[in-house]
Amino acid sequence: MSSSNNKTSPANKQPALRVIPLGGLHEIGKNTCVFEYGDELMLVDAGLAFPSDGMHGVNVVLPDTSYLRENQKRIRGMIVTHGHEDHIGGIPHHLKNFSIPVIYGPRLAMSMLQGKMEEAAVTDRTVIQTVSPRDVVKVGQHFQVEFIRNTHSIADSFSLAITTPVGVVIFTGDFKFDHTPVDGEYFDIQRMAHYGEQGVLCLFSDSTNAEVPGFTPPERSVFPNLDRHFANSEGRVIVTTFASSVHRVSMILELAMKHGRKVGLLGRSMLNVIAKARELGYIRCPDELFVPIKQIRDLPDRETLLLMTGSQGEPLAALSRISRGEHPQVQVKSTDTIIFSASPIPGNTISVVNTIDRLMMMGAKVVYGKGEGIHVSGHGCQEDHKLMLALTRPKFFVPVHGEHRMLVCHSRTAQSMGIPADNMLIIDNGDVVELTPTSIHKGDPVKAGIELLDASRNGIVDNRVLKERQQLAEDGVITLLTVISTDGVMGAPPRVNLRGVVTTADARRLSVWAEREIGWVLENRWNQLARNTGGTAPEVDWVGVQREIEVGLQRRLRRELQVEPLIICLVQPAPAGTPAYKGRADAEPDSRPAPRGGRRESSGREPVIRNHAPAPQRVQASGVVAATATTPVAVMTPVSAPAVEAAEAKREEPEMPANRVRRRRSTAAS
Repeated sequence: MSSSNNKTSPANKQPALRVIPLGGLHEIGKNTCVFEYGDELMLVDAGLAFPSDGMHGVNVVLPDTSYLRENQKRIRGMIVTHGHEDHIGGIPHHLKNFSIPVIYGPRLAMSMLQGKMEEAAVTDRTVIQTVSPRDVVKVGQHFQVEFIRNTHSIADSFSLAITTPVGVVIFTGDFKFDHTPVDGEYFDIQRMAHYGEQGVLCLFSDSTNAEVPGFTPPERSVFPNLDRHFANSEGRVIVTTFASSVHRVSMILELAMKHGRKVGLLGRSMLNVIAKARELGYIRCPDELFVPIKQIRDLPDRETLLLMTGSQGEPLAALSRISRGEHPQVQVKSTDTIIFSASPIPGNTISVVNTIDRLMMMGAKVVYGKGEGIHVSGHGCQEDHKLMLALTRPKFFVPVHGEHRMLVCHSRTAQSMGIPADNMLIIDNGDVVELTPTSIHKGDPVKAGIELLDASRNGIVDNRVLKERQQLAEDGVITLLTVISTDGVMGAPPRVNLRGVVTTADARRLSVWAEREIGWVLENRWNQLARNTGGTAPEVDWVGVQREIEVGLQRRLRRELQVEPLIICLVQPAPAGTPAYKGRADAEPDSRPAPRGGRRESSGREPVIRNHAPAPQRVQASGVVAATATTPVAVMTPVSAPAVEAAEAKREEPEMPANRVRRRRSTAAS
């Protein structure tokens, strides 16, 4: 195996074919792959993934598409293998960032994608073209793609034979060998074997079930088990499955007709997919089979079937809401039979188990698990992989679409089929596979990672926001309000508010600590945060002031209390000349040394910064929220009131003798 990283083969100076997965490696989901030759790029699929438990407020996980945005002028088109969300779910979002000249794909997938694009208002960013089995399309000058029918858990699924200047690449997509498909559309084994006879340079193959021996059972094998549970149920039957598992949904509707049950649909995706599949002829059933959910409650339970989303325990899905007693139309009954006709995606197991527990506690009979025979995978197992390798007989092999252990198992299967270890690669997202007619090797990687979308599917949740949400979940939040004048004086006692923070320290102690941190920043950092510009006042970096206070208080809390809450400092600018807040009489002195370049004009508790002229300033947000002002005038009345009271008192009080000291009790202390 060649170890060169050059993009050009040293033997014939021919450019190498570069295959770059941006998602789908060392993970399940967000399958996205780039084929690159010369100055042309072709995309294969663009999916999404589900967030993990630690991704608070994240709704969708997408691959980082920085490489595509940087090279968008080179994109010639996209190929879609099938309509599952982990293959087409990211396309509408990507189209907001870059255009794709044309997208080719099967009818069902393109119908589902069209609706998603209309919702996202990006229909003008591409052209959709539907294809049929054995159709051949040309993408750019260097890629010719034939769509080869395969069998999967969704109708209208394809593998790809991609003819390139360096040879033919087979990209299997998701597949299994189902010899009794529900829709009668058989795997086109003959066409796959044809390419194997002609010669396949490299096989990129689905690895999801690489650890499982044997063949994956056919989809039809779940029919008799579902039939038995339907027949034995004396009350309502509630079934949850993947909305996009069109074959499974078709069998469930067939059983509903057989057992004389009317069907109520719950879940937006379930409604959309069934509508699209019926329109295209992949599901055949009469209109009168369906009853609106508001009316189906009037039917006898023995004649009712509810088909819904929620098989993965998604918090907002129909069955999850029902399990929490939050659904407005459906409540669980003790006579219900609830069937989970799906297996948990890795990472969703806890959510699914919790949903099952809640349903059982409500008294329902819940049918779930492999032992019930009510679900089979849509991905091939080890014997399916061997058959694919035998049909294609590739020179080189790259396992894709799976976690690392799956990729390793798949590579061992390939070795058992006679492919040398030197002729295969195990790669990660962002790795570049460079292929020539005689070699396969890794090139220089490109940027890869994840983009997190919030529930709106518009806002990107960056690492900083995700970390802040994690802090909120683990240690709570502390908000700190303080008044600081433009000449560097603390004009009022800080106000500290705790939410979700477990601590033995009382509010008074935290307020004292906050005073110390503010005082230290004003004494030691003000010179770096405020600068004279020759105007009426210095320019103050209020964002910097906020951050310095936040960091200092967080450090103290970590040291004193071993907690790390999210700290939000809100600084209210006050006019120059605002009387200085004297601080608490019992506050301990700050023993920290002043940093090099800093200065202390006062000792103890009273930082006073002088000789700065006031100037209008813009205040920006730090963290989650911050005060905003365009002039050096306090606009937050509750915060600035102590400073105003102090100023009024100073004007009204009589002159004190020189040898007397007046102590004024702070409003915060009282």
